[in-house]
Amino acid sequence: MRLQKATQCALFAVLELAKDPQHQISAADIADKFGISANHLAKVMRDLARARLVESMRGAGGGYRFSGNAKRVTLYDIVSLFEDIDTHDAGFPQTGDEADIGLALNRVMTEIEEIAVSTLKSITLTTLLKQMERASL
Repeated sequence: MRLQKATQCALFAVLELAKDPQHQISAADIADKFGISANHLAKVMRDLARARLVESMRGAGGGYRFSGNAKRVTLYDIVSLFEDIDTHDAGFPQTGDEADIGLALNRVMTEIEEIAVSTLKSITLTTLLKQMERASL
């Protein structure tokens, strides 16, 4: 599964903010830290705010802070905001000489997508943050 740039930006931003939910960070600071477009990140942050995963703090020293529950928010919750990850027909031919092969390939691809979705749903932000913390030790 290859993620769109917006999804990658959202994951970077949410994980950065979820590390310290009381701390607020500007979109520009997050963009600088991860080398991403501040304009693109600003659009992503609006989508995350609409989903109530982050909240915008206005004024001097304003920015964003994480407003979700890191123990309950999963990678799927974030990825599904930006990606069409519902399992669906992979598009292999299902008629003619290729029908048997096409049906078999579609079943396999659907199963792979279902596994990917299940995995994304099983990983919370807390789990990933702990994993990041262990890796940096």
